[in-house]
Amino acid sequence: MIKVLVVDDQPLLRAGFSMILKTETDLQIVAEAANGLAAIAECKNHRPDIVLMDIRMPEMDGLEATRQILELPDAPAVIILTTFDLDEYVYDALRAGASGFLLKDAPAEELINAIRVVASGQALLAPSVTKRMIDKFADQNPADTEPATWLEELTERELEVLQLMATGLSNSEVAAELNLGETTIKTHVSRVLSKLGARDRVQAVIAAFEAGIARPR
Repeated sequence: MIKVLVVDDQPLLRAGFSMILKTETDLQIVAEAANGLAAIAECKNHRPDIVLMDIRMPEMDGLEATRQILELPDAPAVIILTTFDLDEYVYDALRAGASGFLLKDAPAEELINAIRVVASGQALLAPSVTKRMIDKFADQNPADTEPATWLEELTERELEVLQLMATGLSNSEVAAELNLGETTIKTHVSRVLSKLGARDRVQAVIAAFEAGIARPR
């Protein structure tokens, strides 16, 4: 059973998300919270596996709440809930440690799938979010970035896999691009995460952008 905490300052949205998730036998809503402070308290009380986190909330916003929640022992994974007009928060939220980004107007099945994907230990970086990250860094001059020491540890193939990950491709899509098996790609991804000290794909992609090796295709 995947335990979920829903955090949003709008009661109707909380009720809507809860209604959707309650239809799934493997998902359980353990609590709801209307702001970041309450979210932290509910995480301590109910120890959810996944937190669906809004960004703009009173008392404490979702970014600071995400940072503090991820410092808790056995911290849950956080999926940020946002809307198209909050593009400026995407990068900050991912840097805060969120494992995924989901638009509030996403179909119900996408929400359910996102929870299951992140609960399985993976990260969810939607193509629309990847595009925003690419747009943010498209004009960045690689010469302006600090040299990343981990770059020297990556093999040529691992670097290639990381750059394709940063374009938003899944493991199967990377495998098709490189004419390799998906199992081989999973091995490369695992090694990349290990060498970067990254918790998941999202952190690896951020590192690639910051190092100036992820560019628009």
